Amino acid sequence: MFVSFQRVFTLSEKSWSGSCLQYKWQKTVGNYLAVAGPDNFVKIFDRHGQKVNELNLPGNCVSLDWDKDGDILAVLAEKSSSVYLWDANVNKTSQLDSGMKDQMSFLLWSKTGPLLAVGTSKGNLLIYNQQTSRKIPVLGKHTKKITCGCWSSQNLLALGSEDRSITISNHEGDTIRQTSVRADPADVQFSVMKTDERSSPGESTVSVALGKKTLFLFNLNDPDNPIELAFQQRYGNIISYRWYGDGYIMIGFSHGYFVVISTHIREIGQELFQAHNHKDSLTSIAISQSLNKAASTCWPVIHDLTDLKEMYAIVTLDEETKGLDQMCWTDDGQLLAVSSQQGSLHVFLTKLPILGDSSGTRIAYLTSLLEVTVDNQVEGESPVAIAVEVEPSFIAVGPYHVAVGMNNRAWFYALGDGGVERVKDTEYLGTVASMCLNCDYAAALFEGKVQLHVIDGDEQVVQEDRQTKLFPEPDQKYRILSHALTSEFLYYGTDTGLIQCFYFEDWQSVNEYRHTVGVRKVFPDPNGTRLVFIDEKSDSFLYSPLYFLQVNDSIFEIPDFSPAIKGVLWENWFSNKGVFVAYEEDKVYTYAFHKDTIQGSKVILVGATKLPFSHKPLLLHNGELTCQTQSGKINSVVLNTHSFLNNPHSDTSKDKLQSLLQQAVMLKRYFHAALLVYSWLLDAWGELGRACLHHMEVELAIRVYRMMGNVGMVMSLEDIKGIEDQNLLAGHLAMFCNDYNRAQDLYLTSSYPMAALEMRRDLQHWDSALQLAKRLDPDEIPFISKEYAIQLEFVGDYTNALAHYEKGITGNNKVSVCMFLSGRSGSYVYSYG
Repeated sequence: MFVSFQRVFTLSEKSWSGSCLQYKWQKTVGNYLAVAGPDNFVKIFDRHGQKVNELNLPGNCVSLDWDKDGDILAVLAEKSSSVYLWDANVNKTSQLDSGMKDQMSFLLWSKTGPLLAVGTSKGNLLIYNQQTSRKIPVLGKHTKKITCGCWSSQNLLALGSEDRSITISNHEGDTIRQTSVRADPADVQFSVMKTDERSSPGESTVSVALGKKTLFLFNLNDPDNPIELAFQQRYGNIISYRWYGDGYIMIGFSHGYFVVISTHIREIGQELFQAHNHKDSLTSIAISQSLNKAASTCWPVIHDLTDLKEMYAIVTLDEETKGLDQMCWTDDGQLLAVSSQQGSLHVFLTKLPILGDSSGTRIAYLTSLLEVTVDNQVEGESPVAIAVEVEPSFIAVGPYHVAVGMNNRAWFYALGDGGVERVKDTEYLGTVASMCLNCDYAAALFEGKVQLHVIDGDEQVVQEDRQTKLFPEPDQKYRILSHALTSEFLYYGTDTGLIQCFYFEDWQSVNEYRHTVGVRKVFPDPNGTRLVFIDEKSDSFLYSPLYFLQVNDSIFEIPDFSPAIKGVLWENWFSNKGVFVAYEEDKVYTYAFHKDTIQGSKVILVGATKLPFSHKPLLLHNGELTCQTQSGKINSVVLNTHSFLNNPHSDTSKDKLQSLLQQAVMLKRYFHAALLVYSWLLDAWGELGRACLHHMEVELAIRVYRMMGNVGMVMSLEDIKGIEDQNLLAGHLAMFCNDYNRAQDLYLTSSYPMAALEMRRDLQHWDSALQLAKRLDPDEIPFISKEYAIQLEFVGDYTNALAHYEKGITGNNKVSVCMFLSGRSGSYVYSYG
């Protein structure tokens, strides 16, 4: 199945008709595309196809290039000795007088600095420093026209000329290496060959296509032993080549072939991969390192560099009948420009920023550069597409609104039955890092502060003093690192470890927790009663404020928490509260918070699920994860931990059924657990019953043990099911599970600690019973001692029995108690009272 790329725009002007175009994307940011046709103009378009400016040249464009930061576009024109410079920041054009008398033929900016190299048709060179305006003319660098060149990351300049020589110069223009070649050089590139020992860091290999037939590799550290690679004649001429990965080269040939070779000395000369995707011809290849994709054309075919045998995508352009020409990717891999031999240029979206948010079961996500889609598949609502004013860097969605924005500005849209309506736009005091919405308020995080404000003041009845608030207060010296909104609360975490809870109804902070280190991220559940936070050590905890129940704050460390976690989503299914997932790049982990168990509250890891490539989770509902992909679509992933929701087949193994049962129990899905047992695992009723006792599900446990026919357990559970004291109830259940030590601890913290003594006495745990009697009811010691003595006498431990009988004497015991001791010298009678 091929991926389809969305076409963003097409450029086609009458003056370009029938001609091939010369064009380059702005480096780094890719906001502009400079295009030169045969009409003596260089036209500059933004990434949405709108023309920003144009440069009127005295002749056709010879060469153009952007500087390393994408700030300056440099252009050479026929019949001119000037270099035309367009500043993208101020949208103005200037001219640089080269001082050269001969026609300029080549132009290239440095990869690492503000240096511009300009070559001429007579072999002269100019190096211009944009920062200092210094010009270094180098006459006679070559004897004929300079046709190609490349800067290295160490600021070395390699040039190729029609005099069939290659020169390597430093940034001052001094020649440090020179070599002759046996054919006209083209497409000079710097890279690193694969060697067993890399003694010299940096780009030390110059590669050149010679006469369109061979590839020449010149190692600066071994200049006397260059390598020239020839290829099969049936491939045709070398059209283009690109380095990628660890010393690999992809080469495209005119007869439609492209091959991959390695430059490792033991593999050199061997083809690692060969494809004949284009039956007639191949005109260009392009590689996006950020996408890890390669494109080749006569008709664009996209391959994944990790698996070249499989085609990733095919771009179809039915209107282009004469074939395509060149291709060029933005540095970030988002946009691919493809030009045709008819003079048109098409731009495709190959990677969309993964921006999205969720509120309840509603999600909002970026579907095109200027389009956000709002969807609620759980409620069966139809998707709504919103055309937005800017290409957003953040998206937020609430119950009734969507917000998009970039830098320090946000636009708000109201979602209603009548469609989408733009409500307002707001400017903030700094660049917004993230935003959250609820019914009435928006909260924007910028520069360590959170601004809370009403979304639509005209329609909401909000008191004037509750329109807006800035956190923290002026006297509070901390930076806010993360924040989140629920329907009633604003939560935020700070660099000092403070987690603050602001209550809208009281318009004040009502709860705070001080952690030992800074809090990077906070993720409250939909009700705001529980919150997962990640600290600066990448440890994670579950926090239960519960201030409204007047219960102390509760903190639970989340086990096996990966330091690579990017976010947390809470389950939105109404019957499964307390379940959440934590996701990283390629895996998602399911956790469950068990609030009521005989072992106390705790968080457990249920299991993990592998995420498909480039999927960002947005919503969790009933074990199904809704994810956004980089193609602007959503995809559902069913968690492995919720496999029990799918009915097992008759051939499902017993081990698998047991695993499904354990999943259902860990996620507190007792109905599904009982269904599994009833349908497939009749011998597992006992296991389910014990799980119900462990999780203090008394009513369900009664039904389970009634199914088992365990009358005694049913009657015992009926006796305790009305107990409201959680510790006392948990103590009884722990006792039923034979966990007597835990039961004793729970009894002792309950409203009726004597239950611990009664349990030990009933179990005939006399030593423990005596210890408890000393603490709880010393009057019981004689009676327990007497019963203990009887047991000791029965087993023949007469000495200890005598001691405990003596402890059993009470002041009002007037009854004669006899103990017959069978000794070696006869029988003895002891009388008390």
